[in-house]
Amino acid sequence: MIISHKYKFIFIKTIKTAGTSIEVFLSQHCGPQDIVTPIFPHVEPHSARNYTGYHNHIPAHAIRDQIGLDKWNSYFKFCVERNPWEKTLSNYHMKRFREDKGLTFDSYLTGKDFPINFYKYTEPGNPNKIIVDRILYYESLMEQLGQVFMEIGIPFQGSLGVNAKSEYRSDRRPYREVYTPEQAKIVNNIFKQEILLHGYQY
Repeated sequence: MIISHKYKFIFIKTIKTAGTSIEVFLSQHCGPQDIVTPIFPHVEPHSARNYTGYHNHIPAHAIRDQIGLDKWNSYFKFCVERNPWEKTLSNYHMKRFREDKGLTFDSYLTGKDFPINFYKYTEPGNPNKIIVDRILYYESLMEQLGQVFMEIGIPFQGSLGVNAKSEYRSDRRPYREVYTPEQAKIVNNIFKQEILLHGYQY
């Protein structure tokens, strides 16, 4: 998560949406008074600062409560979302790499640790009300980041310069070649609110 007083933006970090790579890039442009939460494990050249009271995946409404409505309303607030079937596969590979080399996809899908993001950018108690100014989509991320960075005044040459956490996943097949119909339905049910908000289709 980043709050930049220098550029007057707030980046809300969602799960499995290139958030770490974006943070690493943005942290290099942030000023000494900006708020940048730590990344675990650390990724160079990311530089955390001034983050007391904040954490990496803090939801937008909690940031709003902390910084106050004046800054919240005047700063540009954005985050990233991703196809739920794709980000679920990405999260599975990360858990398998970090925690359990023998974890099967079916076993993972019986658990509860999924990259559900909608509550990070919607109003508590009203999941249909988006409270950030813009949601970027992972599927066309570089193009959309270029637009946002141009608007807020951050130089961008079309690349973030880092691809954090990409080492977790070796199977790069399109997700439709991985899922069984039953597995796809499980993800559809888990992410039905995000599918409703963004119109994702299997």
